[in-house]
Amino acid sequence: MIDFNNVSVSFPLPNGERRSVLEDVSFHIGRSEKAYLVGPTGSGKTTVLRLLYMDLFPASGVVQIGNYQSDRIEDDDIPHLRRSLGVVFQDFQLLPDRTAHENVAFALYATGKSRSEVKSRVTKALGRVGLSNRHRRYPHELSGGEQQRVVIARAIANDPRVLLADEPTGNLDPAVANDIHELLLELHRQGMTLFVATHDHRLIKSYPARTLAMMNRQVV
Repeated sequence: MIDFNNVSVSFPLPNGERRSVLEDVSFHIGRSEKAYLVGPTGSGKTTVLRLLYMDLFPASGVVQIGNYQSDRIEDDDIPHLRRSLGVVFQDFQLLPDRTAHENVAFALYATGKSRSEVKSRVTKALGRVGLSNRHRRYPHELSGGEQQRVVIARAIANDPRVLLADEPTGNLDPAVANDIHELLLELHRQGMTLFVATHDHRLIKSYPARTLAMMNRQVV
C-alpha cells in the first residue's frame, strides 16, 4: 500500500547549500495496517507525509502509494491520488467563515460531486465523528477536540483507503487526545490504513502498534 524505496530529500538554504532531511529511506506499510512515525519536531515527519500525498517529490528514489508512483505520476493524476487519501493536518486548516458542514463539504465540491451526494457524505462523515448536532457551528464556536473531529470528518468524507495524520493530538489535552485517538482507531478497525506522525509517546504506550522512528535522516 505504502512504499518508500531509497528516498532522499533535501531543501535549499539561503547560503546556496542544501539541508538533507531524508537519506536513502526505505519502508513498507501494508493495506489496512496501522503504524506510527515518531521523532522530534523538525526531524522530517511532515516531510514523509507530504511525499505520500505528493505535495513534495524526492530528489532520488521512489514513493509509491497504491498504484501511484512518484516518478511516473502525471500532474492530472495527483488530484485522483489525493481523493484516495485522507489527511488530518496538525494545524486544522479549517475555514473560519464556514460552518463545520461547509468545511467538510468544501473539498467534496472540488471533486465534482453533486449537491445531494455532498450533503449525504458530509452528514455521514460528521456522524461518524460524533458531530451531527454541531454541524452548523463555526470553528470559533467549537472546542479544540471538536475542531479536530471536523478535520477528521473532512479527511474521511470521500471514503479514503488511507488516512494520514500529522500530530493529530499535538494541541489537545490528554483526555481529549485519547478521545481523538480512539476515533482514529475505530476508523482503522473499519479497514483504513492508518499512518500517524506523532511525538506523543504517552499515546503510543497506551495504544501500541508498529512504530517507525526518524533518526539521523533515516526511518528505522
